[in-house]
Amino acid sequence: MRYLYLFLKRLFDAGASALGLIVSSPLWLIAVCGIELSDPGPVFYMANRVGRDNKVFRMFKFRSMRQGKANESVFRGDEDRIFPFGHFIRDTKIDELPQLLNILKGDMSIVGPRPAAVDQMAVTRGGRFAAAGNVQAGLTGPSALYDYIYGDSVEGAEDYETLVLPTRLELDLVYLDKMSVGFDLKMIWWTVLCILATVVGRRPERIFSTLLRWAEEHRKGAEAK
Repeated sequence: MRYLYLFLKRLFDAGASALGLIVSSPLWLIAVCGIELSDPGPVFYMANRVGRDNKVFRMFKFRSMRQGKANESVFRGDEDRIFPFGHFIRDTKIDELPQLLNILKGDMSIVGPRPAAVDQMAVTRGGRFAAAGNVQAGLTGPSALYDYIYGDSVEGAEDYETLVLPTRLELDLVYLDKMSVGFDLKMIWWTVLCILATVVGRRPERIFSTLLRWAEEHRKGAEAK
């Protein structure tokens, strides 16, 4: 059954990403124009990320920060470098649309653990969290939604590592336990709801509390073993 699920997952990823690239093409045009008007320069931000079986790939995003060298050794970047239009494409997740190319190529999946930065592997894929590297990294999923709902509001690298990162990493493992066709579809639907909630200035409390509960239950289960 697992092999069938993985086959269907890849088939869905390829079809959905191809369709997504076509349907979202007007948003790409808006993003390109907005970035060039806000901070002329490269439209895309490309970073080395680690996916399934710890393979490194180039992940694509629309650039949302003013030009300069990014420090990928920290979990929270310099928020002051984000230009106003950059905040908009981040809040609406338009900045992540180029990852549809990664999904089409097979570097990523639509749903899965978030890909790890190369410089953060010791933390994000160390110890029991190494299991997250056994599956394809995802555009969305429990950890990505938690980061979107709560993590993006936490300023400062130290606060992020203390308040956000432990739960985010736990949710990567939660996905491994729950991954299925039904759960993947649920995560996609929750992503839509979270984006809509952000656009109207509300936090999706039910989804947020469920993510926290899943992480806590998984953490206690791991400690009991």
